[in-house]
Amino acid sequence: MCLGIPGQVVEVGKTITENALVDVCGVKREVNIALVCEGEPDTMIGKWVLVHVGFAMSIVNEQEAQETLNALMAMGEVEDDVSAFLYGEESTAKRA
Repeated sequence: MCLGIPGQVVEVGKTITENALVDVCGVKREVNIALVCEGEPDTMIGKWVLVHVGFAMSIVNEQEAQETLNALMAMGEVEDDVSAFLYGEESTAKRA
């Protein structure tokens, strides 16, 4: 299954070659923003991005991000893989 997971950029490095921290459902993940960053990295703070395999693939608006997260959370109730990605690997162990 290939999914783009919405997350909000909360911290960036000094250059686009440094990973940013993106908040995905309360879990901070290191993400490469080089594909979507136009200009200085600090302009990315607060923006919502779709994350796939550690890369920000596109910038989305907050409404689209929230709608996608809601759909993924609903999927996570039946699919452990989705839940594990959204909430971190340890979450499926807690549910067992």
